[in-house]
Amino acid sequence: MSGERRPVISSLLETDLYKFTMWQAMLHRHPQTQAEYSFVCRNAPAYPLAELLDDVNRELDHLCALSFAADELAYLGGLRFIKSDFVDFLRIFRFQRDFIRARADGPHLEIIARGPQVHVMGFEIYVLAIVNQLYFRRFDRTEALRTGRERLQAKLAQLRDFAAEPARGHPFEFFDFGLRRRFSGDWHREVIATLAAELPQYFKGTSNVLLARDLGLVPIGTMAHEYLQTFQALDVRLRDHQKAALEAWVQEYRGDLGVALTDVVGMDAFLADFDLYFAKLFDGLRHDSGDPVWWGEKALAHYAKLRIDAHTKRLVFSDSLNITKALELYRHFADRTQLGFGIGTSLSNDMGLRTLHIVMKLTQANGQPVAKLSDSPGKTMCDDQTFLAYLRQVFGIPAPQVAGPAADKQGSEAPWTSTPHP
Repeated sequence: MSGERRPVISSLLETDLYKFTMWQAMLHRHPQTQAEYSFVCRNAPAYPLAELLDDVNRELDHLCALSFAADELAYLGGLRFIKSDFVDFLRIFRFQRDFIRARADGPHLEIIARGPQVHVMGFEIYVLAIVNQLYFRRFDRTEALRTGRERLQAKLAQLRDFAAEPARGHPFEFFDFGLRRRFSGDWHREVIATLAAELPQYFKGTSNVLLARDLGLVPIGTMAHEYLQTFQALDVRLRDHQKAALEAWVQEYRGDLGVALTDVVGMDAFLADFDLYFAKLFDGLRHDSGDPVWWGEKALAHYAKLRIDAHTKRLVFSDSLNITKALELYRHFADRTQLGFGIGTSLSNDMGLRTLHIVMKLTQANGQPVAKLSDSPGKTMCDDQTFLAYLRQVFGIPAPQVAGPAADKQGSEAPWTSTPHP
């Protein structure tokens, strides 16, 4: 592999599919929304991220000079849920450098994107990939690739061993969600190409739209937290924001992209809004925080309560997974419902190096704070504690019993995972 010093992002198609699907929905329904997104590193890096500032700014300059190529627009337009007017918008779209700022805050790297949401929401995945790749360029690439290839082969062997197990009902299927925290673009492509060639019976796609196109894979993704959070600041009652967001999604996609994210205000509050109407319209649910077995059992109990056959629905798990955890969850649930497993860092950055836990989250919309009340308290994110308390009150969610006033804001790794391994 070569070209390590090329720009990190060379194609605007190299982002997660759900950025396009949320982007289209917001462009059609709330194009006037103003938004702010903030970069956060939730763990301690090996060296201060502020040291990357000059390189980050150069990469952002390059990103803002890119536009969509004709073949990229043709690929997007060929996806049946992407509408022609959105493709026309992307045809003239270019990121505006005035809408994003990176600076050093002591040893920390501060990156804030602020402006019309349909002009700044796309920054997220590119920024995370840029920071992550610049960070890992400082480590021994030769040794990292040797370790990464050994661990990739161990994953392949693990899944070949799994193939000898008795069938458990619904098939095991997993996909790549590793773009934002990958070791490098070249390594990401090598991993995905290897999985597609070696394990086509299990590996079913990637969130990376560019790699999906280039490797003939299915692009995977529906919605993320920012989509539902935005509705906390729109013209609906705060208590009704989840229902408004789900209804807008149904109207936009009319049967496509039918997996709903559940943890913007926690699973219990989500299920209170996910009534028979939505349960029939959506194909399934996505887990992204909290204990996954607890979450899955709640989801199945909810379908049973609504007298919906869970075999017709799908549970997608995507919270800090690796192959071992995915197989454990598969063995627990496979005889009761369809399943999918989105695996990120453990596929794209399992190199024997401590990974960064970085996010770039929506913090404000239309000048108002928005929040995520995660089922993993350490992943809750909101800078405004007054709004956070109000949101908890509206949805009847007690404050978590955690030590320290910054616990909600700083976040942590998911409690049931550690560093990636096969």
